[in-house]
Amino acid sequence: MTSRHAHAETAPPREGRLAAFLGVFRYSHRALGLVWQTSRGLTLGLALCTLVAGVLPAVAAWVGQLIVDAVVAAMAQHRDGGAPLADLLGPVLRYVAMEAGVVALIALAQRGLAAQQSLLRALLGQKVNVMILEKAGTLSLSQFEDSEFYDKLTRARREASTRPLGLVNKTFGLAQNGISLVSFGVLLVQFSPWALGVLVLGALPVFVSEARFSGDAFRLFRWRSPQTRMQMYLETVLAREDSIKEVKLFGLEPLLLDRYRRIFDSLYAEDRRLTIRRETWGFLLGLLGTLAFYGAYGWVVVDTVAGRLTLGEMTMYLMVFKQGQAALSASLTAISGMYEDNLYLSNLYEYLEQPVARETGRRTRGARPGDGIRFEGVSFTYPGAEAPALSGIDLHLTPGHSLALVGVNGSGKTTLIKLLTRLYDPGEGRILLDGSDLREWDLATLRRRIGVIFQDFVRYQLKVGENLGAGDVAAFGDEARWQEAARRGLAEEFIATMPAGYHTQLGRWFKGGQELSGGQWQKIALARAYMREDADILVLDEPTAAMDAAAEAAVYADFRAHARDKMTVLISHRFSTVRAADQILVIDGGRILERGDHPSLMAEGGRYARLFRLQAQGYA
Repeated sequence: MTSRHAHAETAPPREGRLAAFLGVFRYSHRALGLVWQTSRGLTLGLALCTLVAGVLPAVAAWVGQLIVDAVVAAMAQHRDGGAPLADLLGPVLRYVAMEAGVVALIALAQRGLAAQQSLLRALLGQKVNVMILEKAGTLSLSQFEDSEFYDKLTRARREASTRPLGLVNKTFGLAQNGISLVSFGVLLVQFSPWALGVLVLGALPVFVSEARFSGDAFRLFRWRSPQTRMQMYLETVLAREDSIKEVKLFGLEPLLLDRYRRIFDSLYAEDRRLTIRRETWGFLLGLLGTLAFYGAYGWVVVDTVAGRLTLGEMTMYLMVFKQGQAALSASLTAISGMYEDNLYLSNLYEYLEQPVARETGRRTRGARPGDGIRFEGVSFTYPGAEAPALSGIDLHLTPGHSLALVGVNGSGKTTLIKLLTRLYDPGEGRILLDGSDLREWDLATLRRRIGVIFQDFVRYQLKVGENLGAGDVAAFGDEARWQEAARRGLAEEFIATMPAGYHTQLGRWFKGGQELSGGQWQKIALARAYMREDADILVLDEPTAAMDAAAEAAVYADFRAHARDKMTVLISHRFSTVRAADQILVIDGGRILERGDHPSLMAEGGRYARLFRLQAQGYA
């Protein structure tokens, strides 16, 4: 889709543009409320400095008139041989001192605005980023796996931390310029009411142009979110230690960098066209404002030559015209900018208002304690997929027993675990724990009962102990628990050789960080699962794939010793570990093909037996 088509699809009909323009300002009061919540003191300080900076320029112009008129009067009296020069200079110098004080106060107010805006920028940026991350914590896994949702998240994160303060600054700037305009208007109306009309006509065309192009820029921003996200992804692949090995070995740098450049070129071409149009029209329409100012300039000069104005009044009105035009232009530009900020804030609130399914479960105990886990007719299809990932799954696992899942990649094994841990809910059927549907359980209570290591576990760029403590937030900093978990996960030995032991930084992102081998990382992840001492459901998804044979044997010996009263679910492609399970399910295409223990499945001579013998031949 070209940007022209995108603009055509997103642009509102001509008769609705004014309503759309005004309606988008609905986020202004929310931004003001956000800033008020961030710091009431700084917000009040902004308001005070805005008031001072708005009123005093008109006062400075009025005092300037008094200075010029006092100078002219003093010169006339001195020529006529009136009062001594020192007496004549007294009033003039008092007015000069008064103007100096006014200018100093204006400078103080402007410094105060800059300082408070800088402090608010930091506080508000942090607050909005925290809001985005807090919202992320309430979203479901399916939302994170939705590309359209990721576009919303990308748009929200890119500019949302700066736009609220930008909007508030423009709002206060508009108030400041509005106060200045009222002050200038009081002075100008004494010259001629028509002078106010000249000011407005001079500034209005530029405002219309800015508002129009702000809307175009926003529509372009939304249209290209997927391309921007692809650019960010390519940056990550080309600059991360966990991907750069393959990139270098396969010689992917030129290919990926070329794709990165091509995306930039297409985005830049759109930006360039919009910028040229925006600045060209801004210049042409800005000439009207210049003509209006110089028309007013000539008007004041003519009236001064005709004797209808004093030199002081001429100086004041010229200054008021110039500053008034600047204030009005700044006001209209602020309104245009507020319109643009509101458009971008719509991205933030579109993300923050993303609907979240309410958790209604309250159970902390099941209706039939000790009944274990039951899947009854469970089916599930991923959002956007046509074929189900699981279909008609029935199983029962009781405490003290183990279940092994066997199948080719993509057969549905990990999906079954995601349903068990309630990262997803079944599309059909139900899953029971101790006789109660998982959806009736309090989610935190349910997940405390589960210790899990996923095949794609996270390698946290944190200290060793914190990597372990992540398995149980309640014991995140408990060193005794770290040590016990590391012992069971076979990580104790290599941790002892590290520079700072459990306080050694892992990964290469931060200074002094130590990188681990794949097998060592897997032991860290296994130890993390063992941090959950109270968990009675243990789920291990390929837990020893990167370990050597001796370590694998030790892991499963410890696992069997500590799993006597627990329910254990094991996913593995190594049949030497699967054979010890009480119940084995062979899954293919989301369905259960075979079930039983190792002897019964071998006796059946089906797929399990065939795969077992095929793997056993490799060790013959």
